[in-house]
Formats: sequence, structure tokens, C-alpha cells
Amino acid sequence: MTAVTLPAPGAVEAPSAAARVPAAATVFAALMRRDLRALRRELPFFLLRTILQPLLFVIVFGALMPRMGLVSSRYGAAMLPGVLALTLGLAAVQSVALPLVQDFGWTREIEDRLLAPIPTGLLVAQKIASGAVQALVSAAAVLPIARLVMGPIPGLSPTNLGVVLVVAVLGALTFSAAGMVLGTVISPQQIGLLFSAILTPTIFFGCAYYPWRGLDAVPFVKYLVLINPLTYVSEGMRAVLTPGMPHMPLGAVVCALLVLGGLFCVLGLRGFRKRAFG
Repeated sequence: MTAVTLPAPGAVEAPSAAARVPAAATVFAALMRRDLRALRRELPFFLLRTILQPLLFVIVFGALMPRMGLVSSRYGAAMLPGVLALTLGLAAVQSVALPLVQDFGWTREIEDRLLAPIPTGLLVAQKIASGAVQALVSAAAVLPIARLVMGPIPGLSPTNLGVVLVVAVLGALTFSAAGMVLGTVISPQQIGLLFSAILTPTIFFGCAYYPWRGLDAVPFVKYLVLINPLTYVSEGMRAVLTPGMPHMPLGAVVCALLVLGGLFCVLGLRGFRKRAFG
């Protein structure tokens, strides 16, 4: 007959290894709190880095040139939604790509994240979500400043804030996922390539400063810019903020952002796994 050993009175049984591992959702939330705490600590420098360029365009093209009579006063209605889209894109890409390039390159701080008890896919999703939150913070900061600088904007009617938020979140997530892709394929020695050969063409051929419908006069460019995710975010912002301006159908914008966002997530996860474990 097998003897059964009973624990001594008052003894506390040590938890198993599985019980000591926190849930993935708990780790995800902890990583998000860490990123948001770092964002709050460096908020002035973050905003200066992400909204300075869009605000300079607002000052020159939205305030100075209309007052000089070089562009119509209605140009602000076409440009403001594009400036918000540009702010979302720049902030999301920089918030994800630049830290990843640094973590995979000089500091190897990515190893701290890899030690977290969380699947790699969820770790990538957390980085994308964190970048999207930072992009939304930048856009929320630039909108009132741009409105103050430009003055009254004909046709500006953000009546459906829910739809505005949907377009903004989809755009932020899409560009954050694109930042994941760029951060895993660009080495620290090629960081200048991110701005000169990738972000600059994205900015000028993303319909941020002109409506997509205005490219009817140049059909080749009109269809070429459809590979640029900034085109859809800019047109989506026009559809919800200045619906009186020519814009792409909102349904097409949402579908394109869902497809591009999903594609960038898949490529970003693949690139992250290759750089981290390959």
C-alpha cells in the first residue's frame, strides 16, 4: 500500500511554475503602461519631433500664402485634413521604426522585450498599439493649433466624431504597422534612408496637400499614389472633416486601410521574428 505524505500543519505550498507566469493580457497592459509613462515623461520633446514639420506647412501654406493672395482661402479646407493625416503617419512611423532600429542595432534593448512572458505576435501587436496611441496624441495636439493659426476654415464640419475617430485609429494603426516593417528591415547605418527615400516621397505623393480627385488631370499619378497609405488617410480625413471638398469614397478608404494594415502587420511580424531569432 502506497503511503501518502500530507503537508505539515501551517505549511504553505509553493505555487507551480505555470501559476507564477502572468497572463498575456497582464503583460500586454504592463508594457503599454511602461510606454505611456515614458511618453508622458518626454511629451514636450515627442510633440516637437512629430508636429513641427506639419505645423510649418500649416503656417506657410495655410496662413501666409492665403494672406498674400497666392492661394485661395479654400485651400485650407483641402490641406487641414491632409496635415492631420501627415501628423498621424509621421508620429506612428517614428514612434515604432526609430526605437526598433536602435534596439536591434546599438543597444540590443529588444532583448528585454523578448524576455517578457508573452507570445511574439502579441509583443509585436503591443509595439504597434503603442505607436498608434502616440500618433493619436500628436494629431490631437496639432488640430487646435492648426485651427488657431489658419483661422476660419470653409467647409470644416467635424460633426460625426465617431467616424473621425475610426478613420484616425485605422490610419494610426496602419502607419504604426508600416513602422514595424521599416524598423525591422533598416539597419542603423541606413537610418537616413528612412527619411530621404521613404518618408519624403510618402509625404509629397500622399495627397496631404491636394485632394486625390485633383489628380484627374494626371491619371498616371492619380493611380500611382494608390499604393501610398497616406493617400487613404488624407482622403478619409477629408471625407469626415470637410465633406464638401472632393474626396475618395469613405468605404474605399476604410477597406484600403484594413487591407494595408493587415499586410503591414504580417510583414512586420515576419521581419521582427527574423531579426530577433534569425
